Amino acid sequence: MNAIITAAGKNSRMINDFEKRNETPIHKLKLEINEKPILIHTLNNVLNSNIDNVIIALGHHKDEIYSLLEEYDFLDKVQIKVNPDVNVGLSKTIENCLNENFENDYLFMAADQPTISTNTINNLISTLKNSENPRNTISVLARRKIGKLDSAEGLGMPFCCYGKLLYNYVKYENDNLNPILRKMISDNVDFYGISSENELELMNINHYDEYIYIKNELEK
Repeated sequence: MNAIITAAGKNSRMINDFEKRNETPIHKLKLEINEKPILIHTLNNVLNSNIDNVIIALGHHKDEIYSLLEEYDFLDKVQIKVNPDVNVGLSKTIENCLNENFENDYLFMAADQPTISTNTINNLISTLKNSENPRNTISVLARRKIGKLDSAEGLGMPFCCYGKLLYNYVKYENDNLNPILRKMISDNVDFYGISSENELELMNINHYDEYIYIKNELEK
């Protein structure tokens, strides 16, 4: 099982929040929780799981993220894939990572998901591997219903699936993932939702107040 960690976004919402506070913007992946950057927490959780290889996708702010990986000695632990065109949707970022090797199972996860535990990652992996048809299945962290899903509403990363299954959809799109997941479920791809360990795993870090809330909860 491989992993694709996406870190190619514009970071625009966090930048806007810093500007509203009259502060110099800091990339959200560099913001610290327990004295370590968000990105490093995410990568450690993935590398401690049943993942064999990690690809990190870069685009916007790639030099900043590369420097962070270098600072924390991760360059020999991950493979880096840079988007040829940074101004693309998430689907094209994933396509760029998959186009050389889609004949594998993958965990797809955002770099700003430090609350996703190693146990949850392993649960996603085992749910896919133990499904009736792993080549036509997505195991996903559920926001609502648990078990077999009949809707992709509200779903996103992290999830696991066969690389070629997703590649056959993202290669035709330049969009976010949710519309693609909805199309996949309408095409009878099996979706299985697993439960979170806690509410923090279901939270995104897009805005400064979300970062502060999660930081405070994890540092208690």
